[in-house]
Amino acid sequence: MPEPVDDQRARRASGPRWSWRRLSIVLHRDIGYLAVALTIAYGISGIAVNHIADWNPNYKISKRFTTIAPIALDSAPAMVDLAVARLALTEPPRSSYQPDPQTLQLFYGEQVYHVDLPSGKVMVESTVPRRVLHELNQLHLNEPKRVWTYVADLYALSLILLAVTGLFVLKGKYGITGRGGWLTAAGALLPLGFWLFYLR
Repeated sequence: MPEPVDDQRARRASGPRWSWRRLSIVLHRDIGYLAVALTIAYGISGIAVNHIADWNPNYKISKRFTTIAPIALDSAPAMVDLAVARLALTEPPRSSYQPDPQTLQLFYGEQVYHVDLPSGKVMVESTVPRRVLHELNQLHLNEPKRVWTYVADLYALSLILLAVTGLFVLKGKYGITGRGGWLTAAGALLPLGFWLFYLR
């Protein structure tokens, strides 16, 4: 015969106020709430960075081409001034560079002009940060350093606590001694198997 609901509540109320299981539930719940935003941010950034070989997760890079009259000067400042004038740019570049005698590069923030001096062919390369994703990647890869290093450490510690306390949230056939134990073992076999078969 099932135990009446009132009796169940009374039995729980008469039990110890704190137990390891109850503490695990509270920690799992509250840390979980605190970690939601960072988990989503790190998850999105993690997927993006995982595929860095196929695309640039931080910047949109585009190229366009144009042509100006060839430049045949020996003085670097004179070449820069003439290139700026022939490209009809309104401001001088932040910096310039000659990777080889035939090429002049002009740097304008998010744009770089690659000028082939003998032919006058110009490639304009634009590098624009991907909004939101760029900021998420900065945090995920700990570019800010300093204080953010400790925030990232606390977040990593919170993930460990979430994993450990999650083992004891449920009891019975769905808990760690039942279905939960089998699923935990399956989850452990994935990285272990990958390491054994692909990385050894």
